[in-house]
Amino acid sequence: MKILFLDQSGKPGGAELCLIDIAKPYGDRALVGLFADGPFKDLLQQNNIPVEVLATQEIQVRKESSLLQGFKSLRQLAPLITKVVKKARKYDLIYANTQKALVVGALASFFSRRPLVYHLHDILSKEHFSQTNLRIAINLANRFASLVIANSEASKTAFLQAGGRRNIIEVIYNGFDPKTYQPDESDINKLQQQLELQGKFVVGHFSRLAPWKGQHILINALAKCPPEVTVILVGDALFGEQEYVQYLHQQVTQLGLENRVKFLGFRSDIPQLMSVCNLVAHTSTSPEPFGRVIVEGMLCGKPVVAVKAGGVMELVEHGLNGFLVTPGEPEELAQVIITCLQETEITATIANNARTTASLRFDVATINQQIAQLLSHRL
Repeated sequence: MKILFLDQSGKPGGAELCLIDIAKPYGDRALVGLFADGPFKDLLQQNNIPVEVLATQEIQVRKESSLLQGFKSLRQLAPLITKVVKKARKYDLIYANTQKALVVGALASFFSRRPLVYHLHDILSKEHFSQTNLRIAINLANRFASLVIANSEASKTAFLQAGGRRNIIEVIYNGFDPKTYQPDESDINKLQQQLELQGKFVVGHFSRLAPWKGQHILINALAKCPPEVTVILVGDALFGEQEYVQYLHQQVTQLGLENRVKFLGFRSDIPQLMSVCNLVAHTSTSPEPFGRVIVEGMLCGKPVVAVKAGGVMELVEHGLNGFLVTPGEPEELAQVIITCLQETEITATIANNARTTASLRFDVATINQQIAQLLSHRL
């Protein structure tokens, strides 16, 4: 089977990392068409995945865009759709990995007469999307998609509640290669020295810097923790969120935490950085569709504290393979951090349980087999 994958981003987020794992087994039988240039293209090339940047300018539509803005973007989309239609005729199916890719992929599917698969990495709700964008996503999926793959039961439920067709959607979780999350001890020791983290209790937060990802909540929680607790923030602003980054720096200064918070920006050595941590924190204020960071922390054998909402509830069992806290509650988060600092034996048992659970449930070979079977049976 030859697949044309479509993705809107030039930067690697959770959906893009998932796409690498899905496309890699197809080799030259796949092409990833991107709507923007950037480091994601380099990542695909490093994984020997054929890739081509199909758009010459960024698509000016956001999750909160209005109907008028959507219409204005159609003129911009026309050349891109034409190009995708020509590409699609050389492939057996179109695989849209993001919402903008769904818009282009749906129209290209119609004109090229190729089946469309939509991989849903979002919770389609009014918390995350404008009413216009919700309607567009649901209507296009219902009308053109032969199959919608949701990354969690939470994503599937939101899709159905928004009006999506039940007979086209299936749930398949993201896959991971457990071997990737077993870095060398020497690399971990080097990082500890480089980042001056020896003797610290390190809480890691791995996500783009955005208000709904809740880094400010972790910083507030840190202010209530003993002085040996240090936070590393791995990630940076993606979609015009520089004001939030400035706010975080101001918050750190106002709380006097300059020596206890490290902003590391985008990094490619995530398994190594997670292995430096004593605890991995997830603090989103809105329901998360899946939560790759949570599974990655588990595979690194680290305890994870996450908010009890959305797809996270399908990954973490409180007190068994991780900790769950109420979204937006720094006091509760601080208490879990202190518990992990003090109750080392219990925390180690939970971390071991997490690694075992994640290795069994989210192995990339099994997940890719599930996707391949679904594509062959449903298309």
